[in-house]
Amino acid sequence: MPPPFVVLMVDDDPGDAGLVKAAFSVGRYPCRLDHVADGMAAMEFLRKDSNGHNGPVRPDLILLDINMPRKNGHAVLSELKADAQLRDIPVVMLTTSDAERDITSAYSAGASGYVTKPVDVDALFAAIQGIQEYWFGVIRLPGHKM
Repeated sequence: MPPPFVVLMVDDDPGDAGLVKAAFSVGRYPCRLDHVADGMAAMEFLRKDSNGHNGPVRPDLILLDINMPRKNGHAVLSELKADAQLRDIPVVMLTTSDAERDITSAYSAGASGYVTKPVDVDALFAAIQGIQEYWFGVIRLPGHKM
């Protein structure tokens, strides 16, 4: 059996994180979901790994919220894309914002996708299933065979 896909969710809402984790658990692709609550924690999580220390596995995909304390998603995305060791990790913005300026800013900064979180649980599960199908069923990621 192939190793599970690793997803890092960066979101300050524990309820959303729990729902996303539940949605990934019923998908057809095995996934491990790591969760951190803000942008500062995300960069610490990723840099421990990229610097070769014992730490988390490098994620195959990052789900990144915009509105968070300490360091928001726009700042995290810019920092990721400026780092040669991290810039190739796909980042999907998963956020409540549907503001055109946020969407444009995210894509301009290098986001691989932008999904507005549905407020309905069934719609959120469907959105997560769509993300999972696209990134793990259609797209070829380094280190994974289809």
